[in-house]
Amino acid sequence: MGQWLFDKGDRLLFMGDSITDSNRLYEAMPAGWGSWGDGYVNLLNAYTTALLPEEALMVVNRGVSGNTIVDLGQRWSADALAFNADWITVMIGVNDVWRHFDGTFAQVPLVSIEEFEACYRRLLDQTIPTVKGMILLSPFMVESHLEDAMRQQVDAYRGVVEKLAEEYQLPYGNVQAKVDEFLRHQSSYVLSSDRVHPSLAGHLLIAQTWLETVGIKETNR
Repeated sequence: MGQWLFDKGDRLLFMGDSITDSNRLYEAMPAGWGSWGDGYVNLLNAYTTALLPEEALMVVNRGVSGNTIVDLGQRWSADALAFNADWITVMIGVNDVWRHFDGTFAQVPLVSIEEFEACYRRLLDQTIPTVKGMILLSPFMVESHLEDAMRQQVDAYRGVVEKLAEEYQLPYGNVQAKVDEFLRHQSSYVLSSDRVHPSLAGHLLIAQTWLETVGIKETNR
């Protein structure tokens, strides 16, 4: 667990796919009711609001369901850079893999691991000079069988994120490791019905990973 990263009043932006989106209200004002969705971003907003009120952190969710890294790149200027966030958390990658398995008959564009890395790298190069920092969360799959074809591909794309975090010296949260530890004790169906979209318990594991990554601040309460 690292040192607490944030200053009072920091603007914390979360970018990602449906796992981040999690039924947020798009028409809600940033950091307004309904804007956080019902997933890990909502849990983190509740944590920072209730237990760290003196920090006055602004938590904003701009995840969009179905996004790949390519989709994220296409909306990055409007949804991320224009917001002037202090810290941007990114969790992306599972759809980049999933479309290789469920997109065959729809003939959707597929994101290769090389394109995934190149797009991710462009976002980092474009963004790091404009913010206090970025936090990278790993893509993950709720699957304990490591030889499963989709799990193996998710692991490969996760390896790219881990490599970039190390190269750019960014805080990195390994959500997959947290999920795998849970699966040593309980069924995958507790965390997800489709191996991708988390239950509330699954979202709590993501929130815990993020808090540990940024250095959970002592509340003394």
